[in-house]
Amino acid sequence: MSAPGKVVVVGGGLAGITTAIALSEAGADVTLAEAKPRLGGATSSFSRGGLMVDTGQHVFLRCCVAYRGLLARLGMTGAVTLQDRFDVTVLAPERRARLRRTALPGPLHLGKALLGYGFLSRAQRLSVARAALAMAALNPAREDLDGQRLGDWLAARGQDEQTRRLLWDLFTVSALNTAGDDANLALAATVVKTGLLGARDAADIGVPSIPLGQLHGQAAGALLTRLGAQVRLSTKVAGVEVLSGGPGGQDARFLVRLAGSGGGDGSRPDGAGPGGAEPDGAEPDGAEPDGAEPGGAEPGGAERYTAGRHSAGQVIEADGVVLAVPPAVAARLAPAGAVPGSTVPGSPVPGSPVPGSPDPGNAEPGPAQWRELSTSPIVNVHVIYDRRVTRLPFAAAVNSPVQWVFDRTGPSGLRSGQYLAVSLSAADDYVDVPASALRKQFLPAMADLFPAVHDARVTDFFVTRERRATLRQVPGCERLRPKAATALPGLVLAGAWTDTGWPDTMEGAVRSGLNAARALRHGMARGGVRSPARPAVSAGPARDRSRTRRPGRVNGWAPVNARDAVNARDAVNAPDAVKAPDAVNARDVVDAPDAVNGPAGTGATA
Repeated sequence: MSAPGKVVVVGGGLAGITTAIALSEAGADVTLAEAKPRLGGATSSFSRGGLMVDTGQHVFLRCCVAYRGLLARLGMTGAVTLQDRFDVTVLAPERRARLRRTALPGPLHLGKALLGYGFLSRAQRLSVARAALAMAALNPAREDLDGQRLGDWLAARGQDEQTRRLLWDLFTVSALNTAGDDANLALAATVVKTGLLGARDAADIGVPSIPLGQLHGQAAGALLTRLGAQVRLSTKVAGVEVLSGGPGGQDARFLVRLAGSGGGDGSRPDGAGPGGAEPDGAEPDGAEPDGAEPGGAEPGGAERYTAGRHSAGQVIEADGVVLAVPPAVAARLAPAGAVPGSTVPGSPVPGSPVPGSPDPGNAEPGPAQWRELSTSPIVNVHVIYDRRVTRLPFAAAVNSPVQWVFDRTGPSGLRSGQYLAVSLSAADDYVDVPASALRKQFLPAMADLFPAVHDARVTDFFVTRERRATLRQVPGCERLRPKAATALPGLVLAGAWTDTGWPDTMEGAVRSGLNAARALRHGMARGGVRSPARPAVSAGPARDRSRTRRPGRVNGWAPVNARDAVNARDAVNAPDAVKAPDAVNARDVVDAPDAVNGPAGTGATA
């Protein structure tokens, strides 16, 4: 086994956290540099008026084995609540319906819910069943699906406007953060086949019981410190250079230049303020995200991380570098030669040796293509009432501007009344609307859905905006997403925007980190560089767009190796699934390709 090397992970979101943990457990000397004053990326929190506010309403599904494995490694399995069975109340003015699975095997488990879904006529419900069967036959790995709109495909199979808006949009808009008809068909098929048509318990919904900043950022910082990694907060990376010295030499291969503190890449790639979102109506001098003191100190003054206020001009020599940052930042930081040719893939040549590695017979998307990946916003409307107005933990809505609403009373620390957060995915129509106008629109809409609101008083109202929350997951986006490995041994990419085969979600982010850890080890060994031992977290399966369904593959996905190749149904079925505590062990992990996001998209999904 080769000796561990020194690795710099740039970016402290879920992808960077996952990679840093995996490599640290393998014995690598890891430095994680995060431009913001806390870890967690888009899944974070900030303090407002004594309450902890999440920047987005993130949920996950039982089948999200990679994300659940990360929670287990962080010691946070008990800090989330997972449904016994999929159960969603769908609200509309003066009406409601319930979608609840049965104990029948998938896809029969949702048959009763569909038959009783009163927002559609009997004929429409039957047409949904036929369309679902047609979607079950799709192979999301087919290249032609990447170029198709979901709405066109559904309409061609008898799904009229009302059916698409009142049923299909409940899951695809929130899961893909894209207007329903405009969504990428390949990614939509992945979501529907995995979450709704797969194992009966695949779509059971999990929600955080504590603020996201504690669930992810603080827990990850504590674990990385115990593992001996150096976490440098408020530390912006200015550039990455390739050093001279042969691949087999003792010199480090990369020079990472720091620019000191300064929140992001200088242009705020996520368009966000504190906590990754722009709080509209928050106190001007709002508290530090996650309740931490300035500089990343833990509440109570226990200094745990290094702040980057004086790191401008410093350099770090490294054997490996992980760029776990948004695509535009990765494009700026990637050294020349990272992706020779920088062309979009055409007809891939099968046989990539390691999941996440570039295909030697076909050029990968390069920095120019990464910049073409556009983004889609999420807006969250936060309303605090002086009394409880609903007993539902969360609900979806139709025939209303409200999409999904979550009860955040407990996690926020609110002592009296009720705190409801409305998550608006694909929020292009709302992202620039003033908070005062949103108040006029959404307070009456909430009263239409929750009759008890008429007797309640609003004690607070504010808006958070994630302008660049996720990829805009429209036709053609998949061909622009690069694999984890680059042409430079020791330089890899991570982030939910990379080619994980999953939508841009928490599960996708974690899987990208696992792919990056595995690709880094392989690339460093290939280049003759000191390499970390096999990560203690197995990389998730990468998508092979060139292959159709065949034995040993699940819906066109390439398993990491024979040990990880499993049946899709078994991989997400509760009795057979890898238990969360085991999902971070390389020998035991089953990175089933059925781990996609929850019912409400990165502002509200895994």
